[in-house]
Amino acid sequence: MRRVPQQARSRAMVERIVEAARVVLVRDGYESFTTNRVADRAEVSPGSLYQYFPDKSALVTEVMNRWSAEISDRVAASLAGAGPVDVQNPGTVRSIADALLAALEIDAGLLRIVWEELPAVRHRDAQRALELRVRELLAVYLSAAGASAGGSAIDPAARAWVIVMAVENVAVRWVLDQPAISREALLDEFTALAGGYAPRR
Repeated sequence: MRRVPQQARSRAMVERIVEAARVVLVRDGYESFTTNRVADRAEVSPGSLYQYFPDKSALVTEVMNRWSAEISDRVAASLAGAGPVDVQNPGTVRSIADALLAALEIDAGLLRIVWEELPAVRHRDAQRALELRVRELLAVYLSAAGASAGGSAIDPAARAWVIVMAVENVAVRWVLDQPAISREALLDEFTALAGGYAPRR
């Protein structure tokens, strides 16, 4: 952002602009996304928009940053509600996959823009930022679960990386492609894959 809004009125206007940018991005796609369309949608003048966002790129970056934060917050809330888990039970991966799917399903339109329309460099940055946030979250979750299970000798960061990489692309394609596979069947498949993650005794 070019400047940080200080007054409540200015903050409210920035929120309107960012929400409008999200709507326009999903509605029109990245190539047709313009600051003028966002200003129209937000019902502000282009000059007011430019006080805070110098160009299209800055607006898209703000939308992506907020979307990534929302995904990680939703995953955190889902995992927190799941209660204690046994890291040696493949059901752990089912819980994680379920949380990721739920978070991705909420805004499939924006997910499609991120994975299919953003320029390659921007796509990689957005994707890696999201992956990093989710991996860090899962590493903390798995560390706590490992401690509650008697200090099982696992590397939470390594396990989080494997789980996120294994689940991410399949989950994204399932949300976007809507194959003839039920949600429960997909979670069953993730659980079956998790059998290989069980730590050696």
